[in-house]
Amino acid sequence: MDLKDKKIVIIGAGISGIAAAKIAKKSGASVIISDTNTADKIRYDLSELKNLDIRVVLGKQTIDLLKSADYVLLSPAVPLYTPLFKQAMDMGIKIMSEIEFAWHLAKAPIYAITGTNGKTTTTTLLGLLMKKHCHNVGVGGNIGVPLCDEVLRVGADGCTVAEISSYQLESTSAFHPHIAAVLNVTPDHIVRHGSMETYQKTKEKIFADQTKNDFLVLNFDDLRTRDMAERADSTVMFFSRKTNLSEGAIAINGSLVVKWQNKVYDVCQLDEIKIKGSHNIENALAATAMAFLAGVGIEQIAQVLKTFPGVEHRIEPVRILNGIHYYNDSKATNTDAAVKALESFPNHIILIAGGRDKQTDLTDFMKLVAERVDKLILLGDAADRFKAAAIANGFAAENISMVGYSMSEAVKTAHSLAHIPQTVLLSPACASFDMYDGYEARGKDFKKIVKAL
Repeated sequence: MDLKDKKIVIIGAGISGIAAAKIAKKSGASVIISDTNTADKIRYDLSELKNLDIRVVLGKQTIDLLKSADYVLLSPAVPLYTPLFKQAMDMGIKIMSEIEFAWHLAKAPIYAITGTNGKTTTTTLLGLLMKKHCHNVGVGGNIGVPLCDEVLRVGADGCTVAEISSYQLESTSAFHPHIAAVLNVTPDHIVRHGSMETYQKTKEKIFADQTKNDFLVLNFDDLRTRDMAERADSTVMFFSRKTNLSEGAIAINGSLVVKWQNKVYDVCQLDEIKIKGSHNIENALAATAMAFLAGVGIEQIAQVLKTFPGVEHRIEPVRILNGIHYYNDSKATNTDAAVKALESFPNHIILIAGGRDKQTDLTDFMKLVAERVDKLILLGDAADRFKAAAIANGFAAENISMVGYSMSEAVKTAHSLAHIPQTVLLSPACASFDMYDGYEARGKDFKKIVKAL
């Protein structure tokens, strides 16, 4: 991608926008980075950008930003449907996301993973698997590392593993990973995308430009992802935890097995996989399928599966205090992820939930809460709606505690209520932005408070 003497306008002064601005400038482009936030609300130091002669525009955005622009790069937090982008499209300016910018820069294959849940675990696991096969492996995207930085670091010798969100896919038009995976599609981000159908179509952009020489890994057990095979030009490999497929990565008779091109490969026993829970079996199957297609050996795959401990903030053990286990599942930002967490434990859970409400249906989640949870502690914007839904689905009102916007109060309440054999679980089923900058900050705060008990 030749950026010399091009004018690039980057919207959003977040971590990916800042990385893209530096790369574009060093590639010879004239760069403007703009954010609707004022300087006091920007989380990152922008002084380096100014030192690089990158123009920084904060606050109100007008059409003057677009004058003579060749490209507009969009940060994931910024919706595509804002008026400024409609104006850019009307002016014929090319709009792309940071991940598509990274794809244009990449000289080695990109292996990309999307889905409502399990992306970070699967991406981290695949990164470790690929290190058994490639000298240079990048891991970036929605996982907190700008993808454009990683593809440049890797160069031509290796590969880059990318976690990709629907927000990042929204403004892509040519993004073309060699191996892609869609783990699942359940209701999430409907406020942003407008409908479940639009959300799913956005997810499907991850394979829209693939060819028969590329691979697409799909969850056979999820009807929405299974159906995607009919719309894919790429070579499809399914994975399944529930069905003995004639071809694919499957869990059968207590073993993880790959069936491909009339051969059967026994990887390992399911109980040898270090990360626990049925959802993590699915993540392991998806990562195994992608690694296998990328050329990683079966024995090498088994070695990693047996030692990978999981990721921070996803059913993460924090502490055992007076025989009570405390778990941080702050990454459960939707009800489907929280359901998977609840299913990972026997009954007698003290659940801390709530946060920025995504307005998704709560019925299935609260039915499981009524079955498995002894005490429900609610905080944040969603607390009142969660309480009403819990009661409507059979959970006793006297077992619900409302703690406002205080994680400290939530943890102290759980601590005061807990007795053996109960488990204290933070699994919010909500975004964190009513109280924190992100789920990471929420999880770290929970852990700090628990460790101080």
